[in-house]
Formats: sequence, structure tokens, C-alpha cells
Amino acid sequence: MSEAEKIATRESYGQALAELGSLREDVVVLDADLAAATKTALFRKVFPERHIDCGIAECNMMGVAAGLAASGLVPFASSFAMFAAGRAFEQIRNSIGYPRLNVKIAATHAGISVGEDGATHQCNEDIGLMRLIPGMVVLSPADDRETRAAVQAAYEYQGPVYLRLGRLAVPAVNRLADYCFEIGRGIVLRNGQDVTLAATGLTVAPALGAAEELAQQGISARVINIHTIKPLDEELLLQAASETGRVVTIEEHSVIGGLGSAVCELLAERLPTRVLRIGMKDCYGESGPAGNLLEKYGLDTLGICRAVLRFCEE
Repeated sequence: MSEAEKIATRESYGQALAELGSLREDVVVLDADLAAATKTALFRKVFPERHIDCGIAECNMMGVAAGLAASGLVPFASSFAMFAAGRAFEQIRNSIGYPRLNVKIAATHAGISVGEDGATHQCNEDIGLMRLIPGMVVLSPADDRETRAAVQAAYEYQGPVYLRLGRLAVPAVNRLADYCFEIGRGIVLRNGQDVTLAATGLTVAPALGAAEELAQQGISARVINIHTIKPLDEELLLQAASETGRVVTIEEHSVIGGLGSAVCELLAERLPTRVLRIGMKDCYGESGPAGNLLEKYGLDTLGICRAVLRFCEE
């Protein structure tokens, strides 16, 4: 796919917000002096009276969002994942999660694909943090189509939602004519009998590429797009584990606390299955071009393919 056909999920988020704002007058958008990067500037351009720049003060922004939600509005609070989930964790937990307020937290620039910004800005812990908050829905869309659908679904859902978005442009993967986004329901993008590849967010595209390469090696890989990490599509994953016997989780996140942990918790309790977790191995990222980093940490198509081959040969 050409670069022109790729789009970053943060860009899709900004466009979806502007469209949602034209339909729903109760939508308000908050940002932390990063509107150009998070793409909420697209909403601000059309609805300046419903856009609030809280400055470099994410903790305060979450408190403002809580107040707006308590007054009946539907706030989308946006910042980089490191600041939204990391810096403002306490405010999200106590001011949004505990009273179960209808706040949507849109965290852009997640994972190592932030690239040259380096380890301090590459948040590989946010899924784990947000999973821990009772009642928090955690979404990680894979492409433009899915991000737009996730924004709409987040708006319709009554309660707190964490929406994980990326900086890097990604290709379209959800091409099915009958594509339907539903919170808590994964999507089988490719059928297979030998191993299940359960991927989320940016890693869905390379997982599909790896499945094609694996087919050349005689391995039939099923690919599931897990766009909702909480609540997890337990029945779909249990079925896949039962039918393929092996499960590989793939995420641009630490293997501790993220999708891999969620899947292992499920399978350990209900259907013990061999699992390989592909992701960041208890380490920080580093500064460098996004593509090079994904390759170094085994999150590109070739890296995933090699890891799955070794796993299937064990």
C-alpha cells in the first residue's frame, strides 16, 4: 500500500470528532496544548466554542472533563498517552473512574512508534494502567475506518472510555463489506487452523503480513483484530485457542499488563493453551525512526513471522 493510502489513527480521530460535533451538540473537546499533534484542532476549527485548551496540565484537564460530564456533556479529553494515562492516572482513577463519569479519554502517540521523541514519550504501559481501573473500557483501533467507528461507539457508550491512538500512518486492514464495530467483539480478519495471531492497534497490519508469509512456510495462521482490550472478547479467543491450539498476542505495548496479559489470564482460567506474547519485553523504548524501532523490537511483519515460526516449531 502506498504512503498516500495510509493514515494515522490520531488523524482519523480528529476528523471523526469534527463530524461527531456537527451531529451532537453535547460533545466538547479538551486538549493539553497539543491540539495540532492530537488533531483536535480539526474540531476546534469548526467548533471553537466547544474546544477547551487546558494548557500543559493534564491532571487538571481530567478534573475539568469530570465536571463537564457531571453536568451532562460528553467530553473527549485528549493528550499524548504518556501524559493522559501516566501523568493523570490518579485523576482518571478517582475523578472519572470511581464515579463512573461519561468521559472519553483519547490518548495519541502511544507506543514506540512515537519514534524520535524517545523513551520518555513512548508510552508502553497505558493499556495496563487503564485496564486496572474498574469499569474503564479500553479501545485500540487498527486503522482509519475502525478509529472513526470507535469514536462513535465511545460516544454512545455510557461510562468512561480510553481510546488508544497512534502517531504513525497505518494501512487499512478492516476491508470486509460487512465490517461492524462493536465494543467487546473482536474481528476475524483471516482464518487459519495452526495458530492464532491476536493483534491490536498498529500491529494488526504486520500480523496480517506475517500470516501471509507463514502460509508460504506451510503454517495456517488465524488473525484476530482485538480492537477492544477491555472488555475482552472471551468467547472468540476461547474458540480460536480451542481450534488452533496455539495463541500469539501482538501489541505495541509492554507484554506485562497489556493484551498479552489479558489473554493469558483468560486462558489460564478457562482453557490452558500455549501462548507467545510479542511486544516490549520489560524495557523502555529509545529514540529513532518509527519503522526502525518496530523492526528492532520485532513488531514488523518479518519479526512477527520469525517469532511465530520458532513458536510453532517448539
